[in-house]
Amino acid sequence: MGRRRAPELYRAPFPLYALRVEPSTGLLITAGGGGAAKTGIKNGVHFLQLEQIGGALSASLLHSHDTVTRATMNLALAGNILAAGQDASCQLLQFKPQEHETSDKQDNAGSQEQGPRQRKGAGAAAETQEAGASIQGEGVELNVENLQSVQTDFGSDPLQKTVCFNHDNTLLATGGTDGFVRVWQVPSLEKVLEFKAHDGEIEDLTLGPDDKMVTAGWDFKACVWQRDQLVTGLRWDENLPPLPDTPYRYQACRFGWVPDQPAGLRLFTVQIPHKRLRRPPPCYLTAWDGHNFLPLRTQPCGNEVISCLSVSESGTFLGLGTVTGSVAIYISFSLQRLYYLREAHGIVVTDVAFMPEQGRGRELLGAHEAALFSVAVDSRCQLHLLPIRRVCQPLAFLGRRGFAESLQFPCMLEDSDSILVKEAAHVTVPQWDQPLQEGDVATPGCNQQCNMWQVCSSLQWESWGWREEEREGRAQSGAKDFMEALYPHYLSWALGPIFPRI
Repeated sequence: MGRRRAPELYRAPFPLYALRVEPSTGLLITAGGGGAAKTGIKNGVHFLQLEQIGGALSASLLHSHDTVTRATMNLALAGNILAAGQDASCQLLQFKPQEHETSDKQDNAGSQEQGPRQRKGAGAAAETQEAGASIQGEGVELNVENLQSVQTDFGSDPLQKTVCFNHDNTLLATGGTDGFVRVWQVPSLEKVLEFKAHDGEIEDLTLGPDDKMVTAGWDFKACVWQRDQLVTGLRWDENLPPLPDTPYRYQACRFGWVPDQPAGLRLFTVQIPHKRLRRPPPCYLTAWDGHNFLPLRTQPCGNEVISCLSVSESGTFLGLGTVTGSVAIYISFSLQRLYYLREAHGIVVTDVAFMPEQGRGRELLGAHEAALFSVAVDSRCQLHLLPIRRVCQPLAFLGRRGFAESLQFPCMLEDSDSILVKEAAHVTVPQWDQPLQEGDVATPGCNQQCNMWQVCSSLQWESWGWREEEREGRAQSGAKDFMEALYPHYLSWALGPIFPRI
């Protein structure tokens, strides 16, 4: 049986480094390029129209915006304004849809001849790009205009590495190799604030709804700022057991809402080993209270080095990409993995973004709870779908000492290739006094090890908060006590949160 693959939504004629999804129209915006080197590889920003065709999500090229010799390495989106990081500068782009009247009408932004609309397919996209065509949708024309541009980084080898809008899209923050954060007015790009945030490069930054800013740098620090005043430094490992001697640095940081809590706010960070080792230690995900910045939960997220992080619009899911091309989706509440596709791209994943859950995004999601887009240096944009979870009551089968030895979990996800247990699959619980380990269990009918214990690791006695001396009594109490304890946590997992401590 071959390796499971994600649908290829689109292939560009250049390496892809960034993507965003516009909520109201469902436009998928991808960007990248070959830079200033005279290799013949173009640089551009592509606007893709997403549609449901035959029950499947499809993308077609709506407009191609040429960025000449500048590759776009990072993007931020605010309404119909894009902030594109190109070398050491930030370029503001404004896009507006217009009615398309004639097939030979010239693009007002200076693009060249138009061609017919193309469905997804590497060949068609590459051919039209070679001809320099700007592909238009049927009856719709997208005009893209260059607004302002400003140099945002002044290091010895200057490069803007990250860009972010504030909550009301009036300000724009940038960070790069010189360690300075610079804040700019939108759309004039007049500088309003500048301060030294890190010794060395700024890897990522994010702005919260109260205009607090979090920055992550190569100096192993992540800092919270109110304007240019340091509020606190983050310490993700202060409540953990001692870690290996390998130093960790912060790779990514993102704010996200707490589902069903209007005032709830979370900060999510990714920590990776600073040095590449032959046997790499795990990377870690940490969830923080977004108001007081205390760590709430930290979980390992595999030995593949994480390259990018995204949070879904509702704050329910986290998307991760790795330097080896793998893509994963986690539940934000518990930091447990729901979806994993090893080496989906086979090369570094440069950006991931969720389909918005409101606006046209809800229509495009169809029968799926979430859709994650990923792009990589291999020029491909892939689609990762998370089917809607169903709530089913687990069945317990009694064994020695009146304790459940086998559990049946009917179909958590409708995706037949899901890493979760399939319909009518039985999982066997190891001896009651032994901790559960990933890989202990395989599902009948599966051709791969079932990763259910990656999700259900909280079934371990320790994770339930039961002390050593309580184990015997709990096991002797029989199935009734077991089911009364298990079912509420299982039900809460099926709805989103996974196994809170009792």
